[in-house]
Amino acid sequence: MRRDRAAWMAVVLAGAALGTATVAADAAPAAEARGTARSGTHTTACPTGWGSLDKTRVAGTTTPVEDVGTGRHACFDRLVVHVPGARAGDLGHFVRYVGRLHQDGSGRPIAVGGGAVLEVRVAAPGYRPETGAPTYPGRAGRPLPGVDLTGYRTFRDARFAGSFEGETQIGLGVRGRLPFRVLALDGRVVVDVAHTWSGAR
Repeated sequence: MRRDRAAWMAVVLAGAALGTATVAADAAPAAEARGTARSGTHTTACPTGWGSLDKTRVAGTTTPVEDVGTGRHACFDRLVVHVPGARAGDLGHFVRYVGRLHQDGSGRPIAVGGGAVLEVRVAAPGYRPETGAPTYPGRAGRPLPGVDLTGYRTFRDARFAGSFEGETQIGLGVRGRLPFRVLALDGRVVVDVAHTWSGAR
C-alpha cells in the first residue's frame, strides 16, 4: 500500500533549526563514545530529548544509495545510509515507528525482528535513475548485506524493503520503542537509536 504523499509533506522540520542540529550533532558521537573523565571516574553524558515521534525532512535527490552500514556507540546504535556525492540539503527522510513494515509499491508485509520496528525512508534511489541498474545490493525482505548486529544493545534486525519511485526503504528492528534522532549530512543519512530513555549508558 503506497503511503499518502500528503503525509510525507505534512510534517516539515524548520530548515534553520535542522541545519544547526546537523552541524552540532555530527560532532557529538565521537565525544559520547569516548566518555568524559570526571574526578578520575569514566562517565558518559548521553544526549536526551530525542523522543520517538516521526521525524521528517522534505527534500530529494537522484544521487543513488550505494551502501548501508551500522555502528555501536556508548549511548546509541547507529544506522548510516550512504549516498556519496549528495549534499545534506538534498537528503530527505521519513523515519517512524510502525506496527508492521509494508513494502512500498507492492504493500507486501516484511517481517522485521525486535520489540519495535522503525521504518526508515531516504529520498534517494537504490538504483541509477537513467538506467534502472541497482547501486545497492540489498534484496527485498532480506537482511542488509554485510550488516552483523551481534552484540548491539538496541538493534535487533535490519531488512531491506526495496527502492521505489526514488525512495529507499529499510526496516530497522529495535529492542523496544526507544528515542531516536535523524541527521542529514553530506553523503549520508544517519539514524541513531538510544540505548535507554533515561540517557544513562
